[in-house]
Amino acid sequence: MVPRVSVIIATYNNAHYILEAIASVFNQTYTSYEIIVIDDGSTDNTREVLEPYLDKIRYVYQENKGVSHARNLGLEMAGGEFIAFLDADDFFLPDKLAKQVAIFDTRPSLGIVHSGWRLVNEKGEKISDIELWHGSLKLDLETWVVWKPVTISMMFRRSWIKSAGGFDTRWHHGEDIDLVLRLSVNGCEAVWLPKVTYCYRQHHRNATRKSTHQAVSMMSVLDDFFSRPNLSVSIRKLEGKSRYYTLSWLAWQAHRNENLVEMSKYLRQAVKYTPLSMTETIYHWIDSFNSLYQQYGYEFDAYALTNSDVWQQLMSDIFVK
Repeated sequence: MVPRVSVIIATYNNAHYILEAIASVFNQTYTSYEIIVIDDGSTDNTREVLEPYLDKIRYVYQENKGVSHARNLGLEMAGGEFIAFLDADDFFLPDKLAKQVAIFDTRPSLGIVHSGWRLVNEKGEKISDIELWHGSLKLDLETWVVWKPVTISMMFRRSWIKSAGGFDTRWHHGEDIDLVLRLSVNGCEAVWLPKVTYCYRQHHRNATRKSTHQAVSMMSVLDDFFSRPNLSVSIRKLEGKSRYYTLSWLAWQAHRNENLVEMSKYLRQAVKYTPLSMTETIYHWIDSFNSLYQQYGYEFDAYALTNSDVWQQLMSDIFVK
């Protein structure tokens, strides 16, 4: 019998965590699933760790090509009606598949069922739960374009991803945002499951380098999206707002990685697109930094930031203009 859900795990050198990820699928209350592991050129002992489970999963090794290539290969192999992605260092909560499939079954028109997610530390211990539906964030095209609440906790109807051609392999970061934007602009309907289903592990491996690469890819994804000839006038009008909130978030990522110069660069770019007054913009930066740090379980020292030489120079340059 063909399983209804294909769980695709793209992995690269995550032997330390991948068994916990797979166990979280085995522990699902919903049992009509298959597990597809695409090993994207791991050089650790991932294959050896998975050896006892090769009769229960579908495992393929490929030369390192990046997560988009790996997930696309998983999509080619998938037989399920629905697709759930799982990073090898993360894990599902036990009723994730059951709850999301149940919503799909009541709404045949749906292409995406989103959910909340839990931030955990390297030991898998809870930091905080992210439940964006409390802000009445409707998952329509405007929301995807401006706020981009795209995470791996989403479940997709496979036919929709297939119609979109899967992930665009040009992007090394932001490939999931690109996919959801393409789906949404083509009419893909999405709703919230108001429940936390996915645990996202926080660690700082290569964080600074990743942040820089992520910024380049994210802005390229937006360039590509807003260059589409079929966008409505109402969506085109959101470009400035979309870029502002993206740049503000990238600035926070840079601050989190203790790179104030990079942070300042993104905030300077954000000024070009802000929909707010300059005073409101600066307040928004501080407030959003504080909110994001709270979500991730960290204290935010606003005094240290606003008294730094980099911040003082930024304020001087902004208000001189």
